[in-house]
Amino acid sequence: MPKTQYYTATTLDGYLADEHNSLDWLFEVDEGSEGRADESGVTPFAAFFADVGAFAMGATTYEWVLDHDALLDNPAKWAEYYGDVPAWVFTHRDLPPIPGANLTFVRGDVRPVHEAMTKAAAGKNIWLVGGGALAATFADAGLLDEIIVGVAPVTLSAGAPLLPRRLTSKRLTLTAMAQRGQFAYLTYAVAPPTTDQPSSPAPA
Repeated sequence: MPKTQYYTATTLDGYLADEHNSLDWLFEVDEGSEGRADESGVTPFAAFFADVGAFAMGATTYEWVLDHDALLDNPAKWAEYYGDVPAWVFTHRDLPPIPGANLTFVRGDVRPVHEAMTKAAAGKNIWLVGGGALAATFADAGLLDEIIVGVAPVTLSAGAPLLPRRLTSKRLTLTAMAQRGQFAYLTYAVAPPTTDQPSSPAPA
């Protein structure tokens, strides 16, 4: 069965980015030999993404990707990373599209968007890139199946939280653990809410 997966990295104290939306902390952490390509030239992320048929991100994540890789000036980089896999960007603002990228800008309820993504994914998984507020809206709607998080030996004390929702152990089941250099990768199955909860609008 295809899954909707929130795959990301976090600091030890549960932040995705610092208070300035910087990920500089992340690039200082060594994934070791476990994070490098194997004998066939496939990295762990490439193996994960090979099973992805559609992905989504919030506006802040999209803007960070644009700026970090200067994608408006170098749009070919997007294709190098993601090929022609369709992506959805949740935003309440007008954002510049990346030339040639298969992008859809959306807002509001995640449920009809998830339905469209599922159809486009054609039996493959859906990846929620981030941020945490967007992943939380999918969890609210019972549309998040799995969390895969690489925990780094870093603390920031403030910033963008991993998942700004209360999810108790009744909804989370640890299914796998792995070490890649300094990262501890944890995989959790996510159960749907036990009571009806309205979906929150996706963050701008």
